[in-house]
Amino acid sequence: MDKIQALKEILAQDPNNNFARYGLAVELANRGETAAALAEFDALLAKEPGYTAGYSMAAQTLAAAGRIPEAIERFKAGISCATQSGNHHAASQMQILLDELDR
Repeated sequence: MDKIQALKEILAQDPNNNFARYGLAVELANRGETAAALAEFDALLAKEPGYTAGYSMAAQTLAAAGRIPEAIERFKAGISCATQSGNHHAASQMQILLDELDR
């Protein structure tokens, strides 16, 4: 069984498993399934708006797809989320990636 199928089975048993949803989104992005990956990131962030890594990986997925304005907005949302939760490392990492895009 491949990773995507395994993660989908976990989510079928527990739709609130945010770690599995994040993993599924990342795997889909790695396979170039951008629309499906972004749908999973959106579902994750709708249920758990404080899942900082979701913003970063969604933004990176958007950037890889050439959707730079959307990626910039997602990084900004992630930086705000990380700052509010006190995750300064994540905020600074996303700021670096944002600065690279926003030139």
